[in-house]
Amino acid sequence: MSETLALHINGMTCASCARHVEEALANVPGVRQVHVSYPQGAAQVTGPSELDARALIQAVQASGYDAALEKHARGPATDATSRLGRALGRLGKRAKKDSGENRFQVAIIGSGGAAFAAAIRAAETGARVTMIERGVTGGTCVNVGCVPSKIMIRSAYIAHLRATSPFDVGVEAHAPAVKRRALVAQQQKRVEELRHTKYESIVAQNPNINLVRGFARFKDARTLVVTSDDGAEREVAFDRALIATGASPAIPDVPGLAGTPFWTSTEALVAEELPSHLLVYGGSVVALELAQAFLRLGSEVTMIARSTLLSKEDPLIGETMRKILTDEGMRVLTHRTLRRVVHERDGFSVDLGDEMLRGDRLLIATGRRPNTAGMNLEGAGVALDAGGAIIVNDHMRTSAPNIYAAGDCTTQPEYVYVAAAAGTRAAINMSGGDVRLDLSVVPAVTFTDPQIATVGMSEVQATRQGVAVEVRTLTLDNVPRALANFDTRGFIKLVAEAGSGRLLGAQAVAGEAGELIQAAALAIRNKMTVEELGGQLFPYLTMVEGLKLCAQTFTKDVKQLSCCAG
Repeated sequence: MSETLALHINGMTCASCARHVEEALANVPGVRQVHVSYPQGAAQVTGPSELDARALIQAVQASGYDAALEKHARGPATDATSRLGRALGRLGKRAKKDSGENRFQVAIIGSGGAAFAAAIRAAETGARVTMIERGVTGGTCVNVGCVPSKIMIRSAYIAHLRATSPFDVGVEAHAPAVKRRALVAQQQKRVEELRHTKYESIVAQNPNINLVRGFARFKDARTLVVTSDDGAEREVAFDRALIATGASPAIPDVPGLAGTPFWTSTEALVAEELPSHLLVYGGSVVALELAQAFLRLGSEVTMIARSTLLSKEDPLIGETMRKILTDEGMRVLTHRTLRRVVHERDGFSVDLGDEMLRGDRLLIATGRRPNTAGMNLEGAGVALDAGGAIIVNDHMRTSAPNIYAAGDCTTQPEYVYVAAAAGTRAAINMSGGDVRLDLSVVPAVTFTDPQIATVGMSEVQATRQGVAVEVRTLTLDNVPRALANFDTRGFIKLVAEAGSGRLLGAQAVAGEAGELIQAAALAIRNKMTVEELGGQLFPYLTMVEGLKLCAQTFTKDVKQLSCCAG
């Protein structure tokens, strides 16, 4: 004799969810037939009379959903259809009357690139999204990162061109009068416009997204406690949660630094007065970008790096940038550490051991740390690495089955485009999908002038991994576009697998290097050889043509080629 059980399933939002539940139930011993309907949130399971309802519920829960046995659901299979129909009817009426409490609940902590990408996608599936933000909507990129920094860098570039350029022989140069307060006002107006149009208005116009203000911590693996600025607390229950809290400037433990009015990138970007002498502690992306911008706007700048410049990149990049910055008038000190900081009314003094430096402002740009403290992640079963970053797999899943994470608070690369891609994929997977984020080819750009762009393996990385490679470096005096610009600072370098010639990596220091690196990324993604790359048609005169020329150096002497030689 057979029997049919009717289950109420909570958390399904699409047909893919139903398939996952169906597969989970079908694998329970004794189950003969399964039918799952995600619109009604119900399942019909047929099996022997001794079918174990607890085993069915546990199977559903293991697949990431919740289940409950419908009351009075047991009965012979012949009555199952009518019984399931009545159950689905009750569920349908309940859903129509429901104000949203019984819909699939997604909680998202944060409101940056990863958070909004996930919220938009989750809302499209019909989920009810609660976004929790303790600060300004929009996260790092639009408020204190990508957008304001690139505006500042561009204004500094314009100031630099007006003061000096390769064409001063025929275009008279004039040292500009920089009105920093006006530049900041222009910059922040654009920041506010983008924050409103790309973030705040989305929440206002989407009925499936609700923004809650406050700091979120986990009560358990299904509930958040949100504390507002006035100390009031509220609980937010969820079926799935996404942690997308980003990262903040990391402050080194230097004697005398704490309590002083030093700058991080956040303060530097909105400073309305230009320092006479800016001390910059750091040698990575943020340090280089802001140091050069302040230098070009009129400040004297001294950069103090604990190692080499951009020490994680190919050594040639740091060496090239040190010469470029020094030639522009910056003092660059490498392999130096701050031993002590003294703040006085007229500025800062920093002790380097063998030298004491003075400046009226001190910018700390020594990296970033994930915003994961105080959230009781351990109570929710979310594992962190030694640096406090959330460990995720390529599906953005954490060690807790129903909790996901994306962006700079995780072990993923700290780029907003990675965060947004991760947020979208996390939302798909939270609703029962199965998509991964492929981070095997991630292009990166540093917006100095010239720009720095990289993708794939460097020569050093390949050697460390035991990969035999062939490498070619092309100086820009071999690139027609650079010659026409009268600016041949920099290089293009390609790393290829020995024997096969397959392109593994590319590094460039060049004007608009960020615009050429995607071509290299696509070549790596499509497993092109340097011979194939060198045989492609590249427009003349463009900087990206330098990729073709560099690829040709594996087999030719490009100095012996005519312009645009194929």
